[in-house]
Amino acid sequence: MRKAALLATMLACTTSIALAQAPVQSGPQNPAVKTDSGNNSDMPVKGANSFTQSEAKSKITAQGYSHVGTLRKDANGVWRGSATKDGQRVHVSVDYQGNVNAE
Repeated sequence: MRKAALLATMLACTTSIALAQAPVQSGPQNPAVKTDSGNNSDMPVKGANSFTQSEAKSKITAQGYSHVGTLRKDANGVWRGSATKDGQRVHVSVDYQGNVNAE
């Protein structure tokens, strides 16, 4: 009986420690939403990105960029590449919410 109680106590402590160390997502916590009003964040928000490379490129061109280079998805789920706007070559990104940012 004592062993069972000790085991239950150890299990409860281990579980609460594991929950306390769960990673926290930075940035806005709202889900991906299509809006016409622009970005909801002035920097890329990390998260699981379901956009294809072609869809990410379309998001970038819809914001007035041209000559979009090869896009690569980084470890945070953000599509990154380069594009031209107003004659300037800049680094651009598209996060899982569809926010397009120049960096």
